[in-house]
Amino acid sequence: MILIADAGSTKVHWVMLEKGREPVEFRSSSLNPLILSEEDIRGRIKEEVLPQLSGRVPRKIRFYGAGCIPEVVPQMERVIAETTGCDCCRVESDMLGAARALCGDVPGVACVIGTGSNSCLYDGRNITDNIPPLGYILGDEGSGASIGRRLAGDIYKRQLPADICSCFERWLGMDRGELIGMVYRGQEPNKFLASFTRFIAAHIDRVELRSLVTDEFVRFLRRNVAMYGISDGMAIYFTGSVAWCFRQQLLDALDCCGMVCGGIVREPMNGLVDYHTRHDINP
Repeated sequence: MILIADAGSTKVHWVMLEKGREPVEFRSSSLNPLILSEEDIRGRIKEEVLPQLSGRVPRKIRFYGAGCIPEVVPQMERVIAETTGCDCCRVESDMLGAARALCGDVPGVACVIGTGSNSCLYDGRNITDNIPPLGYILGDEGSGASIGRRLAGDIYKRQLPADICSCFERWLGMDRGELIGMVYRGQEPNKFLASFTRFIAAHIDRVELRSLVTDEFVRFLRRNVAMYGISDGMAIYFTGSVAWCFRQQLLDALDCCGMVCGGIVREPMNGLVDYHTRHDINP
């Protein structure tokens, strides 16, 4: 039995794979090693993962996680192996997980566009180049946080029609001062800003909002994907809630930049199941 994990910053999506059986899925709380202590990670695995295994020990664990930078990978592999009893545990970045899920064994560019954004050049097995996302203040172009920041700025600087501005202020339910406080003194301003994409999604029939989203995606493609110097015809693949929600605007942006879309999916797990079925179940 092989256990696969797609671990984001808020939850982990797990799938158990076994030859001749249907995959078994479940979810647990986040296991981000940059946020949680080793003790917390052990506790969450014991409380939320082991009961799902019903006493069975996986033959292999393939864990793709947010916060799994090279400096913490050895510690994370040790903690997971010791807690589960699995002696073949491999921890990789969530970006590599997205690339393997999206591109499989074919070279391409893999992109994640959700609350934040990231991308990489992939050779069919591993990441060969990565333009750093830099976070929602310095980068994360095209992300939910970046789109939300752009919307708020355009609203209060009167760059959008008055009816959109007044509709947004009613939807938000707070005044400008409260919004500024949430952005500059709140605990998770990136998620707060990204929540504004729900307003845009509800009013995507407005050309001004469609253009705003498309422009942000164009910025993402030009400042990140274009920097890989990709050959003509190489496909660009996407996953993430924002990419999926605004997939038509993403396709418009790709067309504007002369790039080829390989596919857009909401979550990467189905692709990871396919990848590890080929490489670990039926090699």
